[in-house]
Amino acid sequence: MFTPSMFKGHKIQQSGAWRWISSISGRSSSAGVMVNRETAFAQSAVQACVTLLAESVAQLPCELYRRGKNGQRERATDHPLYDLIHNQPNKKDTIFEFNEQKQGYLGVDGNSYSLIERDGSGYVTELIPVNPKKIQVLKGPDGLPYYNLLDHNEIVPMHMMHHVKAFSFDGFVGVSPLQTNADVIGLSIAVDRHASQVFANGTTMSGVIERPSDVKPIESQEKVDAILNKWREKHSGIRNAFSVALLQEGMTYKQLAMDNEKAQLLESRQYGVIEVCRLYKVPPHMIQSLDKATFSNIEHQGLQFVIYTLLPWLKRHEAAMMRDLLLPSERKDLYIEFNVSGLLRGDQKARYESYAIGRQWGWLSVNDIRRMENLTPISGGDTYLTPLNMIDTSMLTGIKKATPSQIKEIETILCRN
Repeated sequence: MFTPSMFKGHKIQQSGAWRWISSISGRSSSAGVMVNRETAFAQSAVQACVTLLAESVAQLPCELYRRGKNGQRERATDHPLYDLIHNQPNKKDTIFEFNEQKQGYLGVDGNSYSLIERDGSGYVTELIPVNPKKIQVLKGPDGLPYYNLLDHNEIVPMHMMHHVKAFSFDGFVGVSPLQTNADVIGLSIAVDRHASQVFANGTTMSGVIERPSDVKPIESQEKVDAILNKWREKHSGIRNAFSVALLQEGMTYKQLAMDNEKAQLLESRQYGVIEVCRLYKVPPHMIQSLDKATFSNIEHQGLQFVIYTLLPWLKRHEAAMMRDLLLPSERKDLYIEFNVSGLLRGDQKARYESYAIGRQWGWLSVNDIRRMENLTPISGGDTYLTPLNMIDTSMLTGIKKATPSQIKEIETILCRN
């Protein structure tokens, strides 16, 4: 066991093969904006992408399966780990809250850490999430990661920490879009701040009333205010839409349109949303950016989100749990898997058509279909159908070896007439 005396505070003593490899949590972008967890998460697009992924992972049931003979499997509900990953990982958090927090940390920090409590037999009894800001990752002399708990000034080995990491350059710590793409997020933050300043300090008018230069100017401000107030009273609001105005003394009304600078500002803000979606591989319509969305292929886009965005994250979680939570002797017979069948299902018509094909061709029973629809089994529902217009090719061998009398009988029938 490694003790805090081997290190000096938060700075790791570079003796032997020890090396601190934790990455920084934020940096200044080219737009002059500091990008860290707090400033980035204040962006609606970043928050929407991170929470969408976190909630999508958290809503899926996590199961512990036992491999059986002939490719069969069953839920290992008798194993101590089953209740922990399926229902409640610790005394405080529900499994939804725990998985939501894990994926949220991955989306923002690129790493998720949970302390592992074990009993005397080595089985996991509790998983306690830890803020990534309070962890320093160390590379030990044996080439394995160790974790410095900053609040407790204690170092724990790999078997006491459940670590899920995003894409990594060194294999020890993951990187997040906040670190690798700070300029993209920083530009989006800068554009939003500039837009706020425009509306806070700028002047925006819908139109102006002009008077000829050769007309005697209005003497007092009170009269000017009276004219403008009367104009607003007569011609502003929904009730006065399409009303007809009469101007005197050569006055003309000139409507002001949005200038090009403000129009480009709106386009820049929308471009920032698209860039954030690209970083997290989230379709823009899933975070309510519907400017160019069409609903003709919305189901297909949803399946693409599950396959190309969500599944890689789930595989990271599954692989890390297999490594950290199962004993080496158990991995041959046990495995952990998120159930995504509910997300991969199509609409009702498509599902029923696929069930009909599976039932007619013999690889689905009535109870198989009912289980996929979350219905209770029925009596006699475990039988499988066999199409009557097809037979096994091995049954044709008897026909190929016809007796001489059968062949002569066939020739007599064919020679008639």
